Amino acid sequence: MFIKLILLLPPGDDLYYYLNHADDQHYTLHWVLVIVLGTRQVSCGGLLSYFRNLLGSREMRILILGLDGAGKTTILYRLQVGEVVTTIPTIGFNVEQVTYKNLKFQVWDLGGQTSIRPYWRCYYSNTDAIIYVVDSADRDRIGISKDELLYMLREDELQGAILVVLANKQDIEGSLSVAEVHQALGLDALKNRTFQIFKTSATKGEGLDSAMDWLSNALQNRK
Repeated sequence: MFIKLILLLPPGDDLYYYLNHADDQHYTLHWVLVIVLGTRQVSCGGLLSYFRNLLGSREMRILILGLDGAGKTTILYRLQVGEVVTTIPTIGFNVEQVTYKNLKFQVWDLGGQTSIRPYWRCYYSNTDAIIYVVDSADRDRIGISKDELLYMLREDELQGAILVVLANKQDIEGSLSVAEVHQALGLDALKNRTFQIFKTSATKGEGLDSAMDWLSNALQNRK
């Protein structure tokens, strides 16, 4: 079974949530919910609780975050199907069930566009770990990536979440090294946070196993 949940943010204050349920590669529109902000109060936590019940029980909840174009969706489907798939910019989010070495994860890939980042906080509740993806070749926006990371980590709902930073696109010539990404993000300033940084190339599949091994061990040791 494959479940894909997409949030579209059209101009204005309307939020359209489309839930697509597909079985054996046949995609059919299953359910639609339209919420108009300003006409009613919507609780982010309550909405996500509804989605969580709809999707069933979970083992570990992981968010994949980062700026647009960092490689988040490519990483998600590398983890799920083990190969590169054709992706388009995520306007909202994708959610997949991923099994890694007998551990089950519910992985949420959230869009990284400027207009979508304020909605990240709607998905923080009950998060066990964050995979923060950085485009190591995007030197111009590394400062923005740092600001978004540090702002996010100040949220109360994420205080216990384990952090994995992926310095992605290491296969591109001129990319920042892992040490440079570490310094640029100010990771040394993180206190009371279990975290690690890894160099990765999502398109080549390099570094992801090491990152997931570390994350799996960190989650198991935390119990």
